[in-house]
Amino acid sequence: MFEQYQLPFSYDALEPHIDALTVETHHSKHHATYTKAFNEAAQKAGLEGMKVEELLASLDKVQDEGLRKALRNNGGGYYNHNLYFSVMGPASGSKPQGALAQKIDQTFGSFDAFKEKITALALSQFGSGWAWLSVAKDKSLVLSQSSNQDNPISLGTGAKPIFCIDVWEHAYYLKFKNLRAAYVEAFFNVVDWNKVASVYEAAL
Repeated sequence: MFEQYQLPFSYDALEPHIDALTVETHHSKHHATYTKAFNEAAQKAGLEGMKVEELLASLDKVQDEGLRKALRNNGGGYYNHNLYFSVMGPASGSKPQGALAQKIDQTFGSFDAFKEKITALALSQFGSGWAWLSVAKDKSLVLSQSSNQDNPISLGTGAKPIFCIDVWEHAYYLKFKNLRAAYVEAFFNVVDWNKVASVYEAAL
């Protein structure tokens, strides 16, 4: 059974940057629904024993089109939100340190340049979707964007996501209305870069 990521902080812990009602609705409603639907689809497909990354990377092996779509959408929603919530935290918003900081500087020139580039991807994503920082097969860092609940794994890029920005409207609309840029700016204030660094090390 695929377990929903449980927040290690209270719903109001990200205030004033991300409001409590958004965090509660996003986690306890949207993410919980993706998790439930993903488990049901994986069970129907007989794939509940696989790791989510393996399952998303082998969707083309699922013959039933409807079931494959359910796994892609809900499995993506499950995986994406697990990563999204796991790299957030109160009293965060600093900059990366150590090996991740060095790799970001080497790849993008500086943390500010990286932030500018991934923000541009988040803001230019048409409709619902995500902006990603991933580790490619050659261990380099790459940026990308995806629609709906797709991610670099389900898209078959071979890259391993380590950081993401959710730009579905449910991630920000209660507080920021249609101001996606204001939400993305606020989101960086609740990123726990130590957690991102841990995901980075694991991806290597």
